[in-house]
Amino acid sequence: MDRRLTLACIQHSAGADLDANLKETTARVREAAGRGARLVGLPEYFSQLHLHRGRLQLTAYDEADHPALPVFRALASELGIWILLGSLPVSAPDGRAFNRSLLLDDAGRIAARYDKIHLFDVDLGRGEAYRESGVIMPGSRAVVAETPWGRLGLSVCYDLRFPHLYRRLAQAGAEILAVPSAFTRTTGQAHWHVLLRARAIENGAYVFAPAQCGTHGDGATYGHALIVDPWGRVLADAGDTPGLILAEIDLDEVARVRARIPSLRHDRPFDLAS
Repeated sequence: MDRRLTLACIQHSAGADLDANLKETTARVREAAGRGARLVGLPEYFSQLHLHRGRLQLTAYDEADHPALPVFRALASELGIWILLGSLPVSAPDGRAFNRSLLLDDAGRIAARYDKIHLFDVDLGRGEAYRESGVIMPGSRAVVAETPWGRLGLSVCYDLRFPHLYRRLAQAGAEILAVPSAFTRTTGQAHWHVLLRARAIENGAYVFAPAQCGTHGDGATYGHALIVDPWGRVLADAGDTPGLILAEIDLDEVARVRARIPSLRHDRPFDLAS
């Protein structure tokens, strides 16, 4: 198994126009592949992101009917690369949507799908509030996917604040943790870098986090798509404008870091004293 690969994270500023978003993101994926990327990640809500009074304005489709899916399945097959579709709104049975991340293999097949578990319902003060649960139905299953290079643990955005999810993924063999996101500018400035580095350090895993940036209706996202190594070093940072970042990684480094600090083998059950 080849344990070395070049990862790419796309940083995008999505708007309400689905066709325009697809045109820009497919061009970025082509650029990444041309620069040697074998696994390319797109951010959360890359196909459409528009907020009004803190509420997401989404058009959900059944998975098989989502217009973004055939575009990227064909692109993955054409370029011979794996593509992580950070998230798409997919119709849910209760009338809301799943915030679904889809991993495509190099033949354009769906290798894994994950529905975001933790939903962003927060009050940040000064009138900034979000209620993702108003339009999104939460998922209930963690997902680790097999790739040609190693195991990839899937998550989306607000999941980042729940370290027990990443522990489960790492204990299930994940060596790369994907965190496609649309972090708000307010929370990103305070917490984005430290949380991503913490998830890498505590699990001895690579983290790659494609990101949204800029304004989306009356919402604003932070940007700074990151690739972080298992020791917590930032290998690439996209700043605050659209573009892409790349880093060459060696998944054998995961085993070396986990041998130095074998905390995954030191987890112990415990009771909570009252």
